[in-house]
Amino acid sequence: MNKYFELATAATIKGMRRREGGPFGATIVREGQVIAAVGNTMVRDTDPSAHAEMVAVREACQKLGTMDLSDCEIYATCEPCPMCVGVMMWANVKKVYYSSTREEAALHGFSDMHLRRYLEGTAPELFNMEYVGERTDCNQLWQIFKDIEGEANHD
Repeated sequence: MNKYFELATAATIKGMRRREGGPFGATIVREGQVIAAVGNTMVRDTDPSAHAEMVAVREACQKLGTMDLSDCEIYATCEPCPMCVGVMMWANVKKVYYSSTREEAALHGFSDMHLRRYLEGTAPELFNMEYVGERTDCNQLWQIFKDIEGEANHD
C-alpha cells in the first residue's frame, strides 16, 4: 500500500512543480499492477473536473480499453469529492483508500462542503436544476441509441 501512495504523491509533486495542478494525487492498481499514478491537472487543462481521481480513471480506462474498473482499487492522497466518487462508482471501482480527510483539505483552502451540503439537501439554493417536461427531440435519443446498438451487434 505504501508504494501506491508514494507513487501518487510523487506524481502530485511533479505536477505541482510544473504548475499543472494542486496537492492531490491518485494511483489505480489492478491485481498488483500500477495502471495509472497521477496528480490532478486542473490548472494545466483549465478543467474543474481534472481532479486526480478523474484523471486516473480516464487514463486507466483508456489503457485497459474498458470503462469497467471493477477489478481495480484506487489510492488517493485525499478523501475523494462527490464528483470523483460518482465517476469511480460509474467505473465500478469497489475499493478506495485515502489519506487526508475532507476536513484537512478544507483547512488548506480546498473545501467541497458546498457540494456535499447540496447533495444532502441542506443547501438547495446553491444550484438550480429544472425539469422542463417531455421533449420529442430529446426522447428520440433513447430509440436512436437502441437502433444504433442493434446495428452494431448485427455487424
